[in-house]
Amino acid sequence: MSDIELLSVIERYLNGEMSADERARFEMLRHDNPTVDSRVIEHQQFTERLKQYGERVEFEGMLNAIHNEIDVQALKDEFVHHPSPIVRIWRNHHSKISLAASVAIFAALSTLFFAGLLKTQNQQSEVVALSSKVNRVESANAKLKIQTDKLITIVGASKIDQSKYTPSGTGFAISSDGYIVTALHVINGADSVTIQNSNGDAYHVKAVYADPGSDIAVLKIVDPSFKSLGALPYGFKKSKADLGEDVFTVGYPLDDMVYDKGYLSSFTGSNGDSLRYRVAIKASFGNSGSPLLDERGNIIGIINSKQAQAPDGPAFAVKSKYLYRALAAMSADTANKKVSLASKSVLANMSRTQQIKRLQNYIFNVKVNN
Repeated sequence: MSDIELLSVIERYLNGEMSADERARFEMLRHDNPTVDSRVIEHQQFTERLKQYGERVEFEGMLNAIHNEIDVQALKDEFVHHPSPIVRIWRNHHSKISLAASVAIFAALSTLFFAGLLKTQNQQSEVVALSSKVNRVESANAKLKIQTDKLITIVGASKIDQSKYTPSGTGFAISSDGYIVTALHVINGADSVTIQNSNGDAYHVKAVYADPGSDIAVLKIVDPSFKSLGALPYGFKKSKADLGEDVFTVGYPLDDMVYDKGYLSSFTGSNGDSLRYRVAIKASFGNSGSPLLDERGNIIGIINSKQAQAPDGPAFAVKSKYLYRALAAMSADTANKKVSLASKSVLANMSRTQQIKRLQNYIFNVKVNN
């Protein structure tokens, strides 16, 4: 009896198409011939998998449709605040999708086997080919999981209900792992605080240190969707800045990021205040907490106030050396991590537009819920 004929008999046996006498004779053959019995068991297992595959055909179609639609950046831009049904399907069913893809490949190969296209004499080489295909499926599923995780991260960031938070100021990163500095008065009295970058990604933060004397607050991102920012492009200047040197700032006096430039007009603030620089630069309410940078991209201060009596008057910035002091005091508390400020800027030889592009992802709109 050839392989194809044996498979035909096995199918009749499993489908209940044999008479009682035929069935009894075949079962006796199974009992006496271990090879036939093994083929029956294999055939039965493959048949069950084929049935599972049939049940998943529709789901596989959904998988292909979703896969063709995936564009992480487009989803991020369009659905950051209102995830689409497609995103919700990915979040809830990504493990099932991976399983369905694997079953689809396996079932297709088993169909070829039953059709006689995978001959017994070629089984060894076909096993190698099957192993290779399975490895490719696993690799594809791994990539699928990475894509899914990205979508989950995007949706996780969008969970924050921005309508509950009011823009209050600006903050900027002082480390790649989520430590942010802002002016203390920006968050003072808030029940909860979030920050949002120029891409619309929002994160929950908590205050880990406050220095009322210098109006400095240090925040830490505590949102599980947060990933490392990478190395900071700017440095922090500890020494005294130069009178008259050109300076600039980037912050959130509006919903969108705003750039302004000016110059350092005095080493002291109002009434001889040595804590602050006096800066001839346009600054508004939301600029509090913005970094003040020199031409080489070094942060020399933190904008925290302006002359209230003169709308077009100067702004004031806490000198960066007081940020160093605040972080030293913060690290003295064993509950806090020691944060070391970078001293070198990679922005030195760039144009202003290039500088802003490099640092914009490290500047945040600080929003509070009172």
